[in-house]
Amino acid sequence: QVQVAESGGGLVQPGGSLRLSCATSGSTILRFYDMGWYRQAPGQRRELVATIARDGYTNYVDSLKGRFSASRDSAKNTLYLQMNSLKPEDTAVYYCNARDCDRCPAFWGQGTQVTVAS
Repeated sequence: QVQVAESGGGLVQPGGSLRLSCATSGSTILRFYDMGWYRQAPGQRRELVATIARDGYTNYVDSLKGRFSASRDSAKNTLYLQMNSLKPEDTAVYYCNARDCDRCPAFWGQGTQVTVAS
């Protein structure tokens, strides 16, 4: 069974930075088909932040380009999210997922809370 665990969340002031990590274990394949970051603010739907494919292709939601940067250590099946110039509206629970193939169900972590407030 694949386990996904996010870490690195916390309270940060507006304009600050955080780096989230997503560690996986239990995978039977060398590299996941893709991995992604999503977030869910209170009362909102879960939304895409960024995904990284096995070949390194990275897709970001347009509104976060330039402030958020996702990276991946494929050898470790680990995903990172560098978040800069944080705004109060970035407050959310941030989730990581991973998929073995294009049509495979995603493995999800429990999420890590990010709160941006002064």
